[in-house]
Amino acid sequence: MAGQIPMQQPGILVQASRNTTEPRVVRWLLISIVLGFLSLFLVLPLIAIFVKAFDKGVNVYLASISHPDALAAIKLTLLVVLMTVPLNAIFGVAAAWAMTKFDFKGKNVLITIIDLPFAVSPVIAGLVFVLLFGSHGLFGPWFFENDMKIIFAVPGIVLATIFVTLPFVARELIPLMQAQGSAEEEASLTLGASGWKTFIFVTLPNIKWGLLYGIILCNARAIGEFGAVSVVSGHIRGLTNTMPLHIEILYNEYQFSAAFAVASLLSILAIITLIVKNFIEWKTRSI
Repeated sequence: MAGQIPMQQPGILVQASRNTTEPRVVRWLLISIVLGFLSLFLVLPLIAIFVKAFDKGVNVYLASISHPDALAAIKLTLLVVLMTVPLNAIFGVAAAWAMTKFDFKGKNVLITIIDLPFAVSPVIAGLVFVLLFGSHGLFGPWFFENDMKIIFAVPGIVLATIFVTLPFVARELIPLMQAQGSAEEEASLTLGASGWKTFIFVTLPNIKWGLLYGIILCNARAIGEFGAVSVVSGHIRGLTNTMPLHIEILYNEYQFSAAFAVASLLSILAIITLIVKNFIEWKTRSI
């Protein structure tokens, strides 16, 4: 009959399935290559960090991570994260909302600007802030006259970290909110809900896992950022050294056990971040 869909023979389906399935030898070979690569470049270096960290015993390890300079670096890193991540989360949500819920001229330009930190070297970003807020920079003299220090101080480190972590939340939410559309928000507004209530009770529950995923990525980058922070920090011990900068100084001074001890803390934070990231990905797929 016209318009009737022809029945497919089981044998044809089986043959197609066989044609699209690699032989077992090829599959195991590819899996072995991937596992070998990951073991060589990820697992073994991670194990080496902890082995080297405890090379001179637990007492040396504890002394290294409890040293005043190390504690100052840990506190500064956590402070930068606590200031950077919430600001980027707020910006990311606002940017994603603007990109997906409104039509306006220059939207593509704005998206390109948001992606700019992905294309610019962190070192270049640090130099830009030096040119803007340094003692001989564009705005530096004014800040100096008003006794406000940006470069070689905590504000400069926070600004540099915000720049390099800016896109993570926004770029995670924009495609998610585009896929969800705006039908639910329009229905909520039609029923009389305010814009704020619509965001809290409609939009936010729909994007919560994507938002958390973006925050995790932003947090991981903020903790490990080196290039931009290195330029604007001044490497002042106990004041402007974050954990990555403190590790570099210890390593350059041939204090290898202490350097790897602090590096092990960064590795632990990275492992925790990875576990949380995988949990969020699992929750996202299960929805």
